[in-house]
Amino acid sequence: MSIHISAQKGEIAKTVLLAGDPLRAKYIADNYLQDVLLVSQTRNAFYYTGTYKGKPVTVGASGMGCPSIGIYSYELFTEYEVDTIIRIGTCGAYTTKLKLFDLVNVDYAASESTFAKYAWGIKDSCIRHQGKAFKTIKKTATELNIALKNCNIHSSDIFYRKDSKTPKVATANKCLAVEMEAFSLFANALHLGKTAATLLTVSDIIPTHERITADQRETALQPMMVLALEAVMKL
Repeated sequence: MSIHISAQKGEIAKTVLLAGDPLRAKYIADNYLQDVLLVSQTRNAFYYTGTYKGKPVTVGASGMGCPSIGIYSYELFTEYEVDTIIRIGTCGAYTTKLKLFDLVNVDYAASESTFAKYAWGIKDSCIRHQGKAFKTIKKTATELNIALKNCNIHSSDIFYRKDSKTPKVATANKCLAVEMEAFSLFANALHLGKTAATLLTVSDIIPTHERITADQRETALQPMMVLALEAVMKL
């Protein structure tokens, strides 16, 4: 077992869906997986392994921010020999080109974070998805007739900030939305030669202050969950 995940070797599937919220991981396990086992609950970051239509898959929590998902994804890739991680989360749109509930398949993640530079010597401030999962998600969405936006996003280390302007790194890299984790997930996968993708639901429109309510979130995120699980079938 690793430092932050208490599952035994062999209890984590080769493909993992990572949600920031441990209760979202539990929701997926309870509602979509069969033969489910809770394999880790260290720090209440729940990890469940089961099957989806017969395919083994693990769903777990990454916590919030680049440092947190950096720890969990690294340990999954190295200690548990995971091949593919798909982050499933929410994002805020910098532009009205995106609408509430839109699904975003992340091409590049740009960030001011020093994670990639100081962890792996990767100097780029913009890192692409790794491996075939991005294309698999895109193809699966087409087959299921699910609308999907493919674009760049900003992985911010900051949730609250004094300056309301879109950060320069986001503007320079034509990022349409902001979240907090994809950059370090992609950096770890790049360094380790693994596969990583990020699939997001737009929960906020920053210019208009629209947002998905707490009551809407459970049903609003279901299309993302289904698309991610169906894509896992092809990986």
